Amino acid sequence: MSDILYEGKSKIVCCGIDGNTLLIRYKDTATAFNGGKKEELSGKGKLNAEISNFLFAHLEKRGIKTHLVKVIDDTSAIVKKAEIVMVEVIVRNVAAGSFSKKYGVPEGASLKNVVVEFSYKSDELGDPMLAESHITALGLATSEELEEMARQALKINEMLIDIFAKARIRLVDFKLEFGRCGGEIILCDEISPDSCRLWDMDTDKKLDKDRFRRDLGDVLGGYREVLERLKGIRD
Repeated sequence: MSDILYEGKSKIVCCGIDGNTLLIRYKDTATAFNGGKKEELSGKGKLNAEISNFLFAHLEKRGIKTHLVKVIDDTSAIVKKAEIVMVEVIVRNVAAGSFSKKYGVPEGASLKNVVVEFSYKSDELGDPMLAESHITALGLATSEELEEMARQALKINEMLIDIFAKARIRLVDFKLEFGRCGGEIILCDEISPDSCRLWDMDTDKKLDKDRFRRDLGDVLGGYREVLERLKGIRD
């Protein structure tokens, strides 16, 4: 393995093939509640890598600039070296999870419009929600960068809704991370059942990380079903 630069909850980041790239390797570790719950699930990294690489490739074809350069093997990929913006963008299409708890909205309730939230990318602080003025005051991003991230997030949401709908999957909500690269804001990190809420469109069966968070069982079965359905769509 190349020299390790950083090890996170779900991925290892290593030196790339040159000064402009990095190698990321997906792990089998499942975590929830900021690491309070943790378990090794053999094969999880491979599933997340394949799902994320599939979605990034489809987004690239639709004009979204991402960090993905080349898939190396089942769990590894070469990506562009980017300065990660320490602000996570959460997009919500349906009430679920913390949104339902905070605002007393039944899980599964339709929303009158898409919700875009920002949170501080900090496990130590519990990823608190941020207003734009918080973000600019802390120097995490400029107003222009936030506007661009929100614009891209909404565009990505439309594309993902379409992709998942073809697989009879409902995109409930998801988290995105962006980075600065070559003077542009590009999509980084991953899009997988770890970072999305994905429900079967007909039964509302959960096919995502909530299977692990809520002890629903067969976590990998849910992830595998997402991958198999995506591979079966025509685009």
